[in-house]
Amino acid sequence: MSDPIATRLAAAKDICQSSGATALGYFRALENLTIERKGHQDLVSEADRNVELEIRAALAAAFPDDGVVGEEHAPTAGTSGFTWVIDPIDGTANFVAGIPVWAVVLACVHNGRTEIGIVHDPVHDEMFWTRRGGGAFCNDRPLKVADSEGLHDGTIGVGYSGRSKPGAIHALIREIDVRGGLFYRNASGAVSLAMVAGGRLLGYAEDHMNAWDYLAGQLLVAEAGGRVEDQDADAAITSGGRVIASAPVVWEDLLEMCEDAF
Repeated sequence: MSDPIATRLAAAKDICQSSGATALGYFRALENLTIERKGHQDLVSEADRNVELEIRAALAAAFPDDGVVGEEHAPTAGTSGFTWVIDPIDGTANFVAGIPVWAVVLACVHNGRTEIGIVHDPVHDEMFWTRRGGGAFCNDRPLKVADSEGLHDGTIGVGYSGRSKPGAIHALIREIDVRGGLFYRNASGAVSLAMVAGGRLLGYAEDHMNAWDYLAGQLLVAEAGGRVEDQDADAAITSGGRVIASAPVVWEDLLEMCEDAF
């Protein structure tokens, strides 16, 4: 009997590779891009919408009974128990400004657990991917979270948006500084979480993210040996959630700082 997770993972990697190429084409022709504002510091472009439609069409052809939830289009109910969660371009503000920090993000959820996570960075030809229990990889290279001595020995990624509690990010950054750490924000939570999985950042924290922004990256960190908060993925799809993820050595410090700040 075929492994339904393995089958979906193989297809998802191909879909992200293809849709990433489409997104990269838009990125290289920004002068032709139509951009709209959804809200404060919240942009959407025709690239976001069209890349999501491309992913949805590929998923529907391969797995017609699976559900789909995406950032830019209405959810599609499924009957298989599997739900795909799409962010066609995480880091749209970067994308439309010509800043090469964005990714195509795809997760697959089953029974309240994220089973597959992909964060594909077409600009740098890096596909971060994982399946639960199978380790995490960048292209074909295994990933491992940072092996550092503590906060003073690396950088914490931070995120915030219009959904953030007023003042929360300032409190967190201040505490990171007081404890001897550095902070970094790149305006793409998914890319930042992939960087934690790859040991480039010690950790990442944001007081509220949507499921399509973080489920894939959260699983990447966990499968790369990191710590994440235990969450129900189905609840995250409905309401989003707080995201704290890090290498084990800084977990207690980061959790304590986030509890105080958030």
